[in-house]
Amino acid sequence: MGDEKDQGFVIRDRRGRGEEAPAAASAPTPPAPEPAAAESHHADAHGHAGHLPVNFSSFVISMGSSALMLMGEQLDPQQPAMPLNLPQAKEIIDLLSMLEEKTRGNLTPDEQVVMKDMLYALRMKFVSLTSGKSSIHTP
Repeated sequence: MGDEKDQGFVIRDRRGRGEEAPAAASAPTPPAPEPAAAESHHADAHGHAGHLPVNFSSFVISMGSSALMLMGEQLDPQQPAMPLNLPQAKEIIDLLSMLEEKTRGNLTPDEQVVMKDMLYALRMKFVSLTSGKSSIHTP
């Protein structure tokens, strides 16, 4: 196209502007987000789209859930169980331990409880899986 510079590729978002989508697109473009939702992610935090707010506690819970799945816990019965991966689970536990140390004195009481409880649960699960079972070798 003569009016575009040859400096790479150009991305044009045509959603919600009344312009026709390119003919190469096989799937319909999603509807444009509502102005309030586009300006602030708080709309999702209030349940409009069913998403949880992203905060320190939800981050710790997400990391802990990943570690639990790597230790064989099936958090969603409709999903297939993940294979055991104890070294990766230990890495997540170590990361959360480091995060606990680095954030000491900077967390709210609720955040402290979430971190302490999650680390306790993960450590106990890890110890129960590894104690007396020296033959566990996972990739």
